[in-house]
Amino acid sequence: MSRGKKLTLAALGVVVAMALATTVWVLVANDFAIHTERVTIEGPRGELNAVLATPTDNAGPHGLVVFVHGDGPADASRDDAYKPLWDAYAKAGFASLSWDKPGVDGATGNWLDQTMHDRASEVEAAISWAYTRPDLDTTRIGVWGVSQAGWVVPEVLAARNDIRFAVLVGPAVNWLRQGEFNLRAELAAREAPMEEVAAELGRRARQITLLESGADYDTYRRSGVDPEPMTADRWRFVERNFAADATASLSRISVPLLLVLGGDDRNVDVGETESVYRRQIRPDLLTVKRFDDATHSITRNEIEYRDDFRVASRAVFAPSTIYAPGYLDALRIFAKRYSR
Repeated sequence: MSRGKKLTLAALGVVVAMALATTVWVLVANDFAIHTERVTIEGPRGELNAVLATPTDNAGPHGLVVFVHGDGPADASRDDAYKPLWDAYAKAGFASLSWDKPGVDGATGNWLDQTMHDRASEVEAAISWAYTRPDLDTTRIGVWGVSQAGWVVPEVLAARNDIRFAVLVGPAVNWLRQGEFNLRAELAAREAPMEEVAAELGRRARQITLLESGADYDTYRRSGVDPEPMTADRWRFVERNFAADATASLSRISVPLLLVLGGDDRNVDVGETESVYRRQIRPDLLTVKRFDDATHSITRNEIEYRDDFRVASRAVFAPSTIYAPGYLDALRIFAKRYSR
């Protein structure tokens, strides 16, 4: 055999070995011990198109963790990003329940028509539905929520006495303060000059004045306050919710709560969130877990703040690896306390 053929075969061998290794890695990274089932829940404004993810390693009945999305359009699995979390809860003996936001993937309605109270009513409807399922143990119900869910979950916890625990990831306390923090953080991340920072803060102040005055969408558009205006639906959504503040609801929480914060969160002032939560919630009920190198959704900072093929492929082929080390274990361990 010629030297050229030997080199070609060797190269092919390396490619095949790498392909096999990649295939094994992808299979392992996507090997979730859950069974997913599409279910329909009667919600306060129409049907909720939901997914129930149950553990595959035991027959149940299983405890249940109800998922509450953050801002923006979201399908039940948040484009599969929730599956590693569902798997973590399955390992603790819990099923997970999540649904498409109204208007997403054919669901009826429009999520931009909702208030935070409307979203809380959806969560309550989902919990009530759980009582119709013999494979779910309604003495072991938990709630997991992220970001905007910080204005939803506390209301649900204050209203019900059948929830055993809750997890909130990157929740804000006050809508307006959160918006200003996010604006400042994004400007700082791209090292915007002081003049631009001042101009952007001034623009935001004018926008808030319009909201507080009850300006309709046409008035907002004519003001020219935003060079790229919000859509009419988004403006009305913000108008309905900009006064949201979770402080009062937090003081009424009477179940154990795991507060998960990312040290590199650009969306939420996690220092303020932790301070307010510690002040408002009984110390024996609150557990705070910080991941210093994690972002708003507790993804690793080099994942969330990059947008290239490697990041996209990792999210698709190995979603468990996008999260900060220890996060999935923290969810499992906290839920395991309530598995009996």
